[in-house]
Amino acid sequence: MFEALGLSPADSTVYVAVVNHPKADIDQLAEATGLSQCQTRRALANLSGAGMVSRLPGRPIKFLAAPPDAAVGSRIAAIESDLWKAREAAQNLMEAHRAASRYILPDQSLEVLLGQDGVTQRVMQIQNNSRHQVRVFDKPPYAIPPGHNLESERRRLREGIRYRVIYTREAISWPGRLQSDVLQSVRQGELARVRPYLPVKMFLADERLAVISISSSKHVIDAAYIVHPSSLLDALITLFEDEWERGTPVCSNESEESHHDEARALLALLNSGLTDEGIARSLGWSARTTQRRIRALMEELGVNTRFQLGRSAQARGWL
Repeated sequence: MFEALGLSPADSTVYVAVVNHPKADIDQLAEATGLSQCQTRRALANLSGAGMVSRLPGRPIKFLAAPPDAAVGSRIAAIESDLWKAREAAQNLMEAHRAASRYILPDQSLEVLLGQDGVTQRVMQIQNNSRHQVRVFDKPPYAIPPGHNLESERRRLREGIRYRVIYTREAISWPGRLQSDVLQSVRQGELARVRPYLPVKMFLADERLAVISISSSKHVIDAAYIVHPSSLLDALITLFEDEWERGTPVCSNESEESHHDEARALLALLNSGLTDEGIARSLGWSARTTQRRIRALMEELGVNTRFQLGRSAQARGWL
């Protein structure tokens, strides 16, 4: 059962028997497994050395299994860690191969990823290997639910990696996402802007790699291109910088009063072109509450139109 984890068939069989027969002795375990006493004793010695079973005091000697989530889970985690390191080493080696081949093999500039898991794992690997900055076009659909990658991003921010993210209004209006995801990331150091629309879903790592979605589904990411240094990568970097200049900043500062945080969030969504209903869903308000707060903000800033509201907010540094 657990041969893939480095256990012999006999070790695997005996461990399962010890789990199912706690405090059994060698004779009882041999009978339960159909193994000889010699095979059972050898397997128990191996399992004891691996910390998967323990001997109980007294005679005859009886055995108790370590909890499977710890005994088996730790072996799985170790193997997964080794596999991840091997995969990362292979990817780094492939990058070196592409760099050496690029001038004679132009097709090495482009790589295709297939399958949702493959796309997710590769993006995580590229994010973890970024050296200076990460730039993102954030728009649905998602390979993993929004917010599941926050810890990895925040760890990289603490390590000094710069993050610039442009969200579409559809992405930022995802229920509850602005407060629980976007503003939290901004407080950690992410630079975020909003655009009504983005032409492609994209992840840029330094000046080295870009991942762009070529998904065949409107609901999941199941295919993507990885673009290596080339004129195409240069064009994607230029595209990001152009969209960044046009984007509306999402501002938040923990030292500001919560009222100003709410005002900034509301103004960012308004400037993105989101409807009142979309703003309400994003902030967890009713449509009536949203309209009331927009009117209150207009009165506070002394303006009569929503256009004037945006201009006044910009002048005050709220956007």
